[in-house]
Amino acid sequence: MDTQDRMPPIPEAEMTEAQAAAVADFKQTRNTPHVRGPFVPLLRSPELLRRTQRVGEYLRFHSALPPRLSEMAILVAARHWCQQYEWTIHSALALEAGLAAGVIDAIAEGRRPVEMADDEAALHDFCLELLRHQCVSDTTYARALALFEERGVIDTVGILGYYSLLAMVMNTARTPLREGMVPALRPFPS
Repeated sequence: MDTQDRMPPIPEAEMTEAQAAAVADFKQTRNTPHVRGPFVPLLRSPELLRRTQRVGEYLRFHSALPPRLSEMAILVAARHWCQQYEWTIHSALALEAGLAAGVIDAIAEGRRPVEMADDEAALHDFCLELLRHQCVSDTTYARALALFEERGVIDTVGILGYYSLLAMVMNTARTPLREGMVPALRPFPS
């Protein structure tokens, strides 16, 4: 596969007024001097960037799920899309949030982790069913509902949707890893 970055950063001097405003909004909202990863190609649609990053802010920092589970859902989405950038950022955050290294490794390998807490197992199964089958069984739904309530179920779906969007953007744009990042995911067999 060609690894050329199809949508590299737009030099500030070449940005439209709408793009410059979206960058300023992003930097202010995220409290960062950088626009990186999926937000570089998203800048081609400044209004989509503005709205998307607001959804992401909610899902990353204010969802009903604790960070350990939120990051786990992100990893399941990144693994599903074989998205190296997303995986690299969020596997470190998942470990920091308390997700066991063995769970992270199993997800990276495309295996169901053997040793998971009950909430992790319910979340993992819910995420995989939804991504693989585009629906969730009554049993899986009931288990997730009992542990996460309706808001947590909907926030889980939101996390999967949001990080699937970012993965598709980066896979389409062939967003490169940052300097020093090493690809950790192997492609699934065909």
